[in-house]
Amino acid sequence: MSFKRIKRKIRKKNLTPMNNRKKVGIILFATSIGLFFLFAGRMIFVVAGGHVAGTSLEEKTEELYRGEQVIPAKRGTIYDRNGEAIAEDATSYSIYAVLSERYTSGKEKLYAQEKDFEKLAEIMRDQLGAKKSSALKKLEDGKKDNLYQVEFNPWGKNISEEKKQKIEKAMKDAGIQGLYFEDHTKRMYPNGAFASHFIGYASPDKNERLSGVTGLEAAYDDVLKGKDGKIVYQKDNNQNPLPGTVAEQKPSEDGEDIYTTLDAGLQSYLETLLDEVDEETKPTEMTATLMQAKTGDILAMSQRPTYNPETKEGLDDDSVWRNILVEDTYEPGSTMKIFTTAAAVNEGIFNENESFTSGKINVADATINDHDLGAKGVLTMRQALSWSSNVGMVMLEERLGDKWPEYLKQFGFGQSTYSGLPGESKGTMPTSNIVDQAMSAYGQSIGVTNFQMMRGYTAIANDGKMLQPHYIKKMVNPNTEKEIVTKPEVVGEPITAETAEKVREYMRDVVESQNYGSAYDQYNVPGYNISAKTGTAQIFQDGAYLSGSTNYIYSIALMLPSEDPEFILYLTLKQPESYPEGVLGKIANPLLNRAMEFQGEDADTDDDSEAQQVTVEDYRNLNTETAVSDANKRGVNAVVVGDGSKVVKQSATPGEKVMTNERLILLTDGTKELPDVRGWSKADILKLSNLLDIEVEFTGEGYCTKQSIEPYTEVSNQKLKITLS
Repeated sequence: MSFKRIKRKIRKKNLTPMNNRKKVGIILFATSIGLFFLFAGRMIFVVAGGHVAGTSLEEKTEELYRGEQVIPAKRGTIYDRNGEAIAEDATSYSIYAVLSERYTSGKEKLYAQEKDFEKLAEIMRDQLGAKKSSALKKLEDGKKDNLYQVEFNPWGKNISEEKKQKIEKAMKDAGIQGLYFEDHTKRMYPNGAFASHFIGYASPDKNERLSGVTGLEAAYDDVLKGKDGKIVYQKDNNQNPLPGTVAEQKPSEDGEDIYTTLDAGLQSYLETLLDEVDEETKPTEMTATLMQAKTGDILAMSQRPTYNPETKEGLDDDSVWRNILVEDTYEPGSTMKIFTTAAAVNEGIFNENESFTSGKINVADATINDHDLGAKGVLTMRQALSWSSNVGMVMLEERLGDKWPEYLKQFGFGQSTYSGLPGESKGTMPTSNIVDQAMSAYGQSIGVTNFQMMRGYTAIANDGKMLQPHYIKKMVNPNTEKEIVTKPEVVGEPITAETAEKVREYMRDVVESQNYGSAYDQYNVPGYNISAKTGTAQIFQDGAYLSGSTNYIYSIALMLPSEDPEFILYLTLKQPESYPEGVLGKIANPLLNRAMEFQGEDADTDDDSEAQQVTVEDYRNLNTETAVSDANKRGVNAVVVGDGSKVVKQSATPGEKVMTNERLILLTDGTKELPDVRGWSKADILKLSNLLDIEVEFTGEGYCTKQSIEPYTEVSNQKLKITLS
């Protein structure tokens, strides 16, 4: 056979349809075998290794059938000083019925069975006031639509614990299942409008967790909120919980309870008295603060306008959101004359019998007038305080010279009280202008806060020792039962005890002097002498002082008993529609009378409590206000040195254990100013000298009674001499 014939035969054979089908079949078969072994190999690899593209199949499967439920921590309760709840968590419930027949535990049927629908509807009718027909229809429609569960609105919401227990008992008595409850936490304020701006309020956030919004609730949110726990359980194919399958449970840690220094009885009484005067005078704003003179404890404080933190009634007005006591800066007027007189007495330049002609005085190109334009004629310096003469105060300021701005600093003006409450203002100091300095002596050209005034008043009432306004008595951790008890903090000693006693004596004339007392016979508590000072401050607005018969801030500062004060009360009334004489006495007299009746009933037993140690955090590079607030929450007394906005050094090493209420000195990035260290221990002064990098020399033993460098003076390389006794 020739080559050409063979070639033709092969070509002819290959072109037949049968041969083509065979060829395609062989190719497909070979490919199928190859793919089979490829997928089989991959399957073996996946099954053996348990991973796909770095993802664990076991973990994914576990995750698919694992559910997590957050166990919310109970928010700490806020109490008054005697343990009466001011703000506390309360639980309400919503009801739902599980209809899925998969909801079982072993052989027990936990779902609502169709045969029990009638009885379940009757229980909801009897206990929740629902219409039986509506409840029954909800159950039947849910069953028909094959729903896992159904809820009942609106009557199925806000169910009390008592109602919940009655429904559960009714089902148990009837031998049926199917109704369940979901709990909801809300914040209750049982006293209504009750120091509302100080306490503030908490509301659910986007995760339905209570968070502080204003006041103490916001400032101490990290202390109050606690830590949530969780429960891990198994789910079925439809992602529903399987009963009895809890695999992991992490308990929650409840938030700490805070005991404030407020006295619920005095606070409630104050709110009532403020309501009465508010209704009578209709001011734009009103404030009241009652403090224990010897501790700085605030027993009652409030303001108007106010609001109910539970119902939020009253919060429609934008102005109501402000805590006037710490956020608002204002010119205090004549109540500032207490400090001018104290400075003059302390410097030995006050002669109570010295006489001068009242009416007006020229300072540079300005004329300063008395409120009565000199109607009283000749006054003594003692009468300058009781009759509230601007002229007399300007004369004292001129004699004080450069000492006057130093005293303003020593009394704490222009400096934060570091209250830790949101939005606190530092106030403003008078400029170096000679007229501004003169005006500040009688309460103009200086901006103060209510807390600053109260801090300064403690030096007058407490024999020269100035105390920090104090509103936290103790914090209690319910998980460990440990408590941090906070104690009074002396923040300065601007005047001597003799000066303070003399000024309180002069202040008695305000209410006791018939001819020269600006509030003669308006303030009285039977059986006690009262030291007082009135104020009528002009309001500076839009570059000028307002005019009008009641466009003023009327105020009164009172200390009782005068000889050894137990209480300080400060009231302000801004722009009332009417101002009847003695109207502030309608608040002061009954409140102070009640306070004197209550004193002694609140025995302080915390002094015997076991001292606790706290760990010092690292506050370097933190904002000064933030650092002080955190330190105080942890139970140490933070002392700020300098006027900077950031902490650069601290007296204790981060992580170091210190005793509660121990001083922690924080050096800021501002001007290095020596604080008032009178009353400090030798150890604390040594820590301060190390921070300031200055040399210190001690004489005597005990606590500091004298310092060679005046408080709030800038220091660099000076030698500090300290007298101890």
